[in-house]
Amino acid sequence: MLDILNQRRSIRKYTSEKISNKLMTELLQAAAQASNTGNMQAYSVVVTTDDEIKKQLAPAHFNQPMITSAPAVLTFCADFNRFSKWCEQRNAEPGYDNFQSFMATAIDALLFAQTFAIAAESKGLGICYLGTTTYNAGEIIETLNLPKLVVPVTTITVGYPAENPPLTDRLPLESVVHYEKYENYNAEKIDILYATKENSEFYQNFVRENNKETLAQVFTDIRYSKKNNEFFSDKFINILKRQGFLK
Repeated sequence: MLDILNQRRSIRKYTSEKISNKLMTELLQAAAQASNTGNMQAYSVVVTTDDEIKKQLAPAHFNQPMITSAPAVLTFCADFNRFSKWCEQRNAEPGYDNFQSFMATAIDALLFAQTFAIAAESKGLGICYLGTTTYNAGEIIETLNLPKLVVPVTTITVGYPAENPPLTDRLPLESVVHYEKYENYNAEKIDILYATKENSEFYQNFVRENNKETLAQVFTDIRYSKKNNEFFSDKFINILKRQGFLK
Protein backbone atom coordinates (compact mmCIF):
# COMPACT_ATOMS: atom_id res chain seq x y z
CA MET A 1 0.00 0.00 0.00
CA LEU A 2 2.82 2.44 0.80
CA ASP A 3 4.35 1.72 -2.60
CA ILE A 4 1.03 2.54 -4.28
CA LEU A 5 0.69 5.78 -2.33
CA ASN A 6 4.27 6.87 -2.96
CA GLN A 7 3.96 6.20 -6.69
CA ARG A 8 0.58 7.85 -7.25
CA ARG A 9 0.15 10.29 -10.09
CA SER A 10 -2.78 11.94 -11.83
CA ILE A 11 -3.87 10.10 -14.98
CA ARG A 12 -5.58 12.18 -17.65
CA LYS A 13 -5.40 9.77 -20.59
CA TYR A 14 -7.21 6.43 -20.53
CA THR A 15 -7.54 3.37 -22.71
CA SER A 16 -10.93 2.46 -24.18
CA GLU A 17 -11.27 -0.51 -21.80
CA LYS A 18 -14.43 -0.27 -19.71
CA ILE A 19 -14.53 -0.78 -15.96
CA SER A 20 -16.68 -3.78 -15.19
CA ASN A 21 -19.78 -3.30 -13.04
CA LYS A 22 -18.39 -5.90 -10.66
CA LEU A 23 -15.12 -4.03 -10.12
CA MET A 24 -16.85 -0.65 -9.79
CA THR A 25 -19.18 -2.10 -7.14
CA GLU A 26 -16.23 -3.60 -5.25
CA LEU A 27 -14.42 -0.26 -5.26
CA LEU A 28 -17.46 1.67 -4.09
CA GLN A 29 -18.14 -0.88 -1.36
CA ALA A 30 -14.57 -0.50 -0.10
CA ALA A 31 -14.88 3.29 -0.23
CA ALA A 32 -18.07 3.14 1.82
CA GLN A 33 -15.99 1.79 4.71
CA ALA A 34 -14.32 5.19 5.05
CA SER A 35 -14.63 7.04 8.34
CA ASN A 36 -17.55 9.47 8.54
CA THR A 37 -19.35 11.70 11.01
CA GLY A 38 -21.58 9.76 13.40
CA ASN A 39 -21.75 6.85 10.95
CA MET A 40 -24.48 8.82 9.15
CA GLN A 41 -22.81 8.37 5.75
CA ALA A 42 -24.09 11.80 4.76
CA TYR A 43 -22.61 11.70 1.27
CA SER A 44 -23.41 10.32 -2.15
CA VAL A 45 -21.72 9.73 -5.49
CA VAL A 46 -23.10 9.86 -9.01
CA VAL A 47 -21.30 7.42 -11.31
CA THR A 48 -21.53 8.62 -14.91
CA THR A 49 -20.57 6.27 -17.75
CA ASP A 50 -23.08 7.44 -20.37
CA ASP A 51 -21.30 9.36 -23.13
CA GLU A 52 -24.10 11.88 -23.56
CA ILE A 53 -24.23 12.79 -19.88
CA LYS A 54 -20.43 13.08 -19.79
CA LYS A 55 -20.71 15.57 -22.66
CA GLN A 56 -23.28 17.51 -20.65
CA LEU A 57 -20.91 17.60 -17.66
CA ALA A 58 -17.90 18.70 -19.68
CA PRO A 59 -18.61 22.46 -19.85
CA ALA A 60 -18.86 22.64 -16.05
CA HIS A 61 -15.32 21.25 -15.95
CA PHE A 62 -14.01 23.73 -18.52
CA ASN A 63 -14.19 20.98 -21.18
CA GLN A 64 -11.16 19.16 -19.86
CA PRO A 65 -10.80 16.20 -22.27
CA MET A 66 -10.65 13.47 -19.60
CA ILE A 67 -14.31 14.13 -18.74
CA THR A 68 -15.45 12.67 -22.03
CA SER A 69 -12.55 10.24 -22.59
CA ALA A 70 -12.58 8.52 -19.18
CA PRO A 71 -14.74 5.39 -18.90
CA ALA A 72 -16.31 6.75 -15.71
CA VAL A 73 -16.78 10.15 -14.09
CA LEU A 74 -17.64 10.10 -10.39
CA THR A 75 -19.21 13.18 -8.80
CA PHE A 76 -18.96 13.05 -5.01
CA CYS A 77 -21.57 15.05 -3.15
CA ALA A 78 -22.19 16.46 0.27
CA ASP A 79 -25.62 14.97 0.92
CA PHE A 80 -27.95 15.48 3.88
CA ASN A 81 -31.02 14.87 1.72
CA ARG A 82 -31.30 11.13 2.31
CA PHE A 83 -30.55 11.28 6.04
CA SER A 84 -33.03 14.12 6.58
CA LYS A 85 -35.77 12.19 4.79
CA TRP A 86 -35.10 9.18 7.00
CA CYS A 87 -35.36 11.37 10.11
CA GLU A 88 -38.67 12.83 8.96
CA GLN A 89 -40.12 9.40 8.23
CA ARG A 90 -39.15 8.27 11.75
CA ASN A 91 -40.78 11.16 13.61
CA ALA A 92 -37.45 12.94 14.16
CA GLU A 93 -36.85 16.57 13.23
CA PRO A 94 -33.65 16.98 11.14
CA GLY A 95 -31.51 20.04 11.73
CA TYR A 96 -28.97 19.79 8.95
CA ASP A 97 -29.81 22.88 6.89
CA ASN A 98 -26.80 24.85 8.15
CA PHE A 99 -23.12 25.47 7.47
CA GLN A 100 -21.82 23.15 10.20
CA SER A 101 -23.74 20.27 8.64
CA PHE A 102 -22.41 21.17 5.21
CA MET A 103 -18.84 21.09 6.49
CA ALA A 104 -19.40 17.68 8.10
CA THR A 105 -20.95 16.16 4.99
CA ALA A 106 -18.37 17.76 2.67
CA ILE A 107 -15.52 16.29 4.73
CA ASP A 108 -17.18 12.88 4.72
CA ALA A 109 -17.71 13.04 0.94
CA LEU A 110 -14.02 13.80 0.45
CA LEU A 111 -13.00 10.91 2.70
CA PHE A 112 -15.28 8.66 0.65
CA ALA A 113 -13.73 9.99 -2.57
CA GLN A 114 -10.13 9.55 -1.46
CA THR A 115 -10.79 6.02 -0.21
CA PHE A 116 -12.30 5.21 -3.60
CA ALA A 117 -9.25 6.69 -5.32
CA ILE A 118 -6.84 4.54 -3.32
CA ALA A 119 -8.95 1.42 -3.91
CA ALA A 120 -9.06 2.14 -7.66
CA GLU A 121 -5.30 2.64 -7.89
CA SER A 122 -4.72 -0.60 -5.98
CA LYS A 123 -6.56 -2.39 -8.82
CA GLY A 124 -4.43 -0.84 -11.55
CA LEU A 125 -6.79 1.99 -12.45
CA GLY A 126 -5.75 5.61 -12.84
CA ILE A 127 -7.62 8.57 -11.41
CA CYS A 128 -7.62 12.33 -11.68
CA TYR A 129 -9.31 14.79 -9.33
CA LEU A 130 -11.01 17.80 -10.91
CA GLY A 131 -10.92 20.98 -8.89
CA THR A 132 -13.57 22.55 -11.09
CA THR A 133 -16.48 20.92 -9.26
CA THR A 134 -17.10 23.71 -6.77
CA TYR A 135 -16.45 26.39 -9.42
CA ASN A 136 -19.51 25.34 -11.37
CA ALA A 137 -21.52 23.39 -8.82
CA GLY A 138 -24.78 24.91 -10.03
CA GLU A 139 -24.33 23.60 -13.56
CA ILE A 140 -23.46 20.14 -12.22
CA ILE A 141 -26.52 20.21 -9.98
CA GLU A 142 -28.72 20.87 -13.01
CA THR A 143 -27.11 18.16 -15.12
CA LEU A 144 -27.29 15.49 -12.42
CA ASN A 145 -30.68 16.52 -10.99
CA LEU A 146 -29.35 17.01 -7.47
CA PRO A 147 -32.07 17.97 -4.94
CA LYS A 148 -31.93 20.31 -1.94
CA LEU A 149 -29.26 19.50 0.67
CA VAL A 150 -27.06 17.90 -2.02
CA VAL A 151 -24.00 19.77 -3.32
CA PRO A 152 -21.14 18.37 -5.46
CA VAL A 153 -17.76 18.86 -3.81
CA THR A 154 -15.29 16.94 -5.99
CA THR A 155 -15.09 14.87 -9.16
CA ILE A 156 -12.83 11.97 -10.09
CA THR A 157 -12.26 10.56 -13.57
CA VAL A 158 -11.23 6.92 -13.54
CA GLY A 159 -10.07 4.34 -16.07
CA TYR A 160 -7.18 2.18 -17.19
CA PRO A 161 -4.10 4.39 -17.77
CA ALA A 162 -2.94 5.18 -21.28
CA GLU A 163 0.01 7.19 -19.97
CA ASN A 164 2.66 7.04 -17.28
CA PRO A 165 3.48 10.65 -16.42
CA PRO A 166 6.31 11.55 -14.06
CA LEU A 167 5.57 11.88 -10.39
CA THR A 168 4.39 15.33 -9.39
CA ASP A 169 6.85 17.13 -7.16
CA ARG A 170 6.04 17.69 -3.50
CA LEU A 171 7.45 20.12 -0.94
CA PRO A 172 9.73 18.63 1.73
CA LEU A 173 7.78 16.91 4.48
CA GLU A 174 8.83 19.54 7.01
CA SER A 175 6.80 22.03 4.98
CA VAL A 176 3.53 20.52 6.12
CA VAL A 177 4.27 18.58 9.31
CA HIS A 178 4.40 20.25 12.73
CA TYR A 179 5.09 18.44 15.98
CA GLU A 180 3.24 19.28 19.19
CA LYS A 181 2.42 22.86 18.14
CA TYR A 182 2.35 24.88 14.93
CA GLU A 183 5.71 26.49 14.19
CA ASN A 184 5.28 29.55 12.00
CA TYR A 185 7.52 30.17 8.98
CA ASN A 186 10.10 32.94 8.82
CA ALA A 187 11.55 34.27 5.57
CA GLU A 188 14.60 32.01 5.75
CA LYS A 189 12.48 28.90 6.23
CA ILE A 190 10.25 29.82 3.30
CA ASP A 191 13.31 30.21 1.07
CA ILE A 192 14.59 26.77 2.12
CA LEU A 193 11.26 24.97 1.69
CA TYR A 194 10.57 26.37 -1.79
CA ALA A 195 14.15 26.33 -3.12
CA THR A 196 13.96 23.01 -4.96
CA LYS A 197 10.65 23.85 -6.59
CA GLU A 198 11.71 27.36 -7.62
CA ASN A 199 15.06 26.20 -9.00
CA SER A 200 13.69 23.31 -11.07
CA GLU A 201 13.86 23.71 -14.83
CA PHE A 202 10.18 22.81 -15.16
CA TYR A 203 8.98 25.64 -12.95
CA GLN A 204 11.50 28.15 -14.28
CA ASN A 205 10.07 27.47 -17.75
CA PHE A 206 6.62 27.85 -16.21
CA VAL A 207 7.55 31.34 -15.01
CA ARG A 208 9.00 32.36 -18.38
CA GLU A 209 6.02 31.00 -20.34
CA ASN A 210 3.68 33.09 -18.22
CA ASN A 211 5.89 36.19 -18.48
CA LYS A 212 6.24 36.53 -14.69
CA GLU A 213 9.14 37.29 -12.37
CA THR A 214 8.49 34.57 -9.79
CA LEU A 215 6.64 31.28 -9.52
CA ALA A 216 4.46 32.74 -6.78
CA GLN A 217 3.22 35.37 -9.25
CA VAL A 218 2.03 32.62 -11.60
CA PHE A 219 -0.22 31.38 -8.81
CA THR A 220 -1.44 34.76 -7.54
CA ASP A 221 -1.85 36.50 -10.89
CA ILE A 222 -2.87 33.68 -13.25
CA ARG A 223 -3.72 30.29 -11.82
CA TYR A 224 -5.60 31.21 -8.61
CA SER A 225 -6.09 34.95 -8.66
CA LYS A 226 -7.88 36.93 -5.98
CA LYS A 227 -10.47 38.05 -8.54
CA ASN A 228 -11.31 34.48 -9.57
CA ASN A 229 -11.28 33.23 -5.98
CA GLU A 230 -13.76 35.88 -4.94
CA PHE A 231 -15.97 35.28 -7.98
CA PHE A 232 -16.20 31.53 -7.41
CA SER A 233 -16.57 32.04 -3.65
CA ASP A 234 -19.66 34.17 -4.19
CA LYS A 235 -20.98 31.70 -6.73
CA PHE A 236 -20.57 28.73 -4.40
CA ILE A 237 -22.08 30.56 -1.42
CA ASN A 238 -25.16 31.22 -3.55
CA ILE A 239 -25.32 27.51 -4.37
CA LEU A 240 -25.17 26.62 -0.67
CA LYS A 241 -28.07 29.00 -0.08
CA ARG A 242 -30.05 27.60 -2.97
CA GLN A 243 -29.47 24.02 -1.86
CA GLY A 244 -30.50 24.77 1.73
CA PHE A 245 -27.22 24.80 3.67
CA LEU A 246 -27.14 28.57 4.22
CA LYS A 247 -29.90 31.05 5.00
